[in-house]
Amino acid sequence: MRNFSIYLRSLGQVSNLGDCFWMGGRLATDLQEISHDPEVLSDGRFWAVVITFEGEMTFARFASVVEEDFPGNSWNGFTGSWKSSFTKEDYVSYVEEIRSLIANGTVYQVNACRVLSIQDSSNDLRGLFSQILLHNPAPWASYLEIPGVNIASASPELFFSRNGSLVKTSPIKGTQRLDETGFGNKDKAENVMIVDLMRNDFGRICESGTVEVPRLLANEEHPGLRHLVSDIQGQLRSELSWKEILDALSPPGSISGAPKSSALSVIADHESTRGPYCGALGWVHGQEAELSVAIRIFWKNDGLHFGTGAGITWNSDAEQEWEETQLKARKLISIAGGEL
Repeated sequence: MRNFSIYLRSLGQVSNLGDCFWMGGRLATDLQEISHDPEVLSDGRFWAVVITFEGEMTFARFASVVEEDFPGNSWNGFTGSWKSSFTKEDYVSYVEEIRSLIANGTVYQVNACRVLSIQDSSNDLRGLFSQILLHNPAPWASYLEIPGVNIASASPELFFSRNGSLVKTSPIKGTQRLDETGFGNKDKAENVMIVDLMRNDFGRICESGTVEVPRLLANEEHPGLRHLVSDIQGQLRSELSWKEILDALSPPGSISGAPKSSALSVIADHESTRGPYCGALGWVHGQEAELSVAIRIFWKNDGLHFGTGAGITWNSDAEQEWEETQLKARKLISIAGGEL
């Protein structure tokens, strides 16, 4: 498990950071180029990466990359209420429809999501991200600010890492409060299902016989929550381009469902565009990379948005799944301000 110490410089030390990317103590500044062509990732330079759930790719090249804490900023917090893309009644109906599709054999699991929105007058989300690092440090917390994109992430989940030829993913399936004890069969079955899906995805990019699961159904504690996590890794096929790698894996299996193609069809029929939520966020530098699953993120686009969701299986209770989406949102919304 990645260590998620607080990386936060004293407030007010940098008055105008401008376009930047930060993740895990790595600060990138001096934006040089923005591209939507994944082939640029092969140039050996440092690129911040954001991929929407729908597959739109944006790559930002920075000239300066240093090991540095995130430059903190103040945050006043929101007032007012967050509006959900689904009412509770509509979300419960969505869950029940997924269960019907599972009963009919159309799909086995679907990640059902909703988006919370609030009016936002802030210039950027740097102050909010400072508060996230203080009060909800996460192993894959990251911040991206470039023209047209501003994301503050408290992601707990690794989508894809690369160290030379070694590649890894760590899907999360199973969430509970810290005062609860033991994950039930529903969570364990769902986790194993997504492990199988990601083993299949990795089988498309890895050398035959190298895909393995060194960690299965491990408990990880995060601020206010406990997650059930597994690791899948393998040896990357040397002839593959970054485009082929990203196309084979996107969107992440843990926030789509199984079979992936069927789950994506269900999601498209019931949800509005997710955008960067449930996509990927991170960096690529030559043959090194760290991309998180873009969950627990705030993003700006005609207001401020935050996504939350739950994995639905045949054993799901629709009311409990709604409460899980509330649980995942509650801590971070309390940091941002406003009523859930």
